[in-house]
Amino acid sequence: MLRILFRRLLAAALLFSGAATAHDFHMGIADVSFNAQTGNTEIVHTYTAHDVEALLGNLYQRSFDLSSEDDERVFRRYVERQFYLTSADGQRLHLLWVGLRVDADSIVIYQEIEHVRLSPGTRIHNALLIDFLPQQTNTVNVQLDGATTTLMFGEGHLDQQVQ
Repeated sequence: MLRILFRRLLAAALLFSGAATAHDFHMGIADVSFNAQTGNTEIVHTYTAHDVEALLGNLYQRSFDLSSEDDERVFRRYVERQFYLTSADGQRLHLLWVGLRVDADSIVIYQEIEHVRLSPGTRIHNALLIDFLPQQTNTVNVQLDGATTTLMFGEGHLDQQVQ
């Protein structure tokens, strides 16, 4: 009887510990806006740290420390492949990597496009984490001429046009 009780307690503890570290909802959010003071379009992404760590570990089979310049550079290359914008005439816009902020819960990525104000017809490609987590949903809020448009990206919806 004691052995059965011990097994049940152990099973419950393992189940609880797994629930505490995993989550079922995978999402990211990005805000795209024009800064009139600098004349630049700014992009701020926020993703769950656990999901980014799992992605990088899966891709490269090792642990990552995004405070390390080398590891940040690897992550930067991934972000630049998975997120980009093209102008209405199909030209890829040059996104500058400003940096990132990492804490226990989230990773915030800062990018900008110098001296460019987005226009209707700009296309956004956002496949961040979707290649690793097919259930990942990325929301992008685009502020254009005072109005905000919300675009949702997911498996099968990686490219969208700003209206």
